[in-house]
Amino acid sequence: MGSREEILAAIRRRQARGGDSPPVAEREQLQSYLRAHPRGPLPRVGGDLVARFRAHAEASASTCERVPAMDKVPGAVARFLDAHGLPKSGCVWPRLAGLDWKAAGLALEPRAARGEDMLGVTGVFCALAETGTLAMVSGADTPASASLLPETHVAVVPVARLVPHMEDAWDLMRAELGQLPRAVNFISGPSRTADIEQSVVLGAHGPYRVHIVLVG
Repeated sequence: MGSREEILAAIRRRQARGGDSPPVAEREQLQSYLRAHPRGPLPRVGGDLVARFRAHAEASASTCERVPAMDKVPGAVARFLDAHGLPKSGCVWPRLAGLDWKAAGLALEPRAARGEDMLGVTGVFCALAETGTLAMVSGADTPASASLLPETHVAVVPVARLVPHMEDAWDLMRAELGQLPRAVNFISGPSRTADIEQSVVLGAHGPYRVHIVLVG
C-alpha cells in the first residue's frame, strides 16, 4: 500500500467507516452526487441582469458601453480607443473576425496574442451578473492569450449570454460544450495586486484596462 492509500485508509478508520477502500455502493453514491452537480445556497439575483452586471463590472474598474447589435461593435471599440489615446492595432478572436474592423479604422488580426500586442478584442462564453465577471473558455477560435497578454482587453458581451451566478455558467458549459476545455478563466476587471505595501497596482500580471461592449 502506498502513502496515499495509507492516509485514506487511516481517515476511513477514524470515521468508523471500516475497510481500506470504499465499497461499491459507497462509490456509486459518491458518483451519483457528482453527476447531479447539486447547488448550495445562492444569493438572489433578480431584476435587470444587464444593469446588475454593469454596476458590478464598473465597480471592479471595468468600463462599459452598450450597443444595439453586433455590427455596431467595431465603432464602439474605436470610440473607446480614441477617447483614451490607445493603439488601434492588435489581435481579435478568430470567432469575431467577420466584423468590419477595418471600416472602423482598426487593424486587428484574428489570432492569439503576441508579446507586442497592446490590444486584444475577445468575446465571452458568458458573463455573470452577480459579480460583473467575464467567463472565458479556451479554444482554437477563442485563444485565452487575447484576454490576458495585451495591456488593453476589450470584451464583447451579448446580453443574451448573461447568467445570474457562476453556478449557471458551469451548467451552461456542461450543456453546450459537453467536455470542459483546457482552460476556463473568470475575469473581474483589470489585473491588479496589492502585494507591495497594500497599495493597489493595476496591470500587474495582465491587462491594465478592461472595456466591455454589451450587445443587444
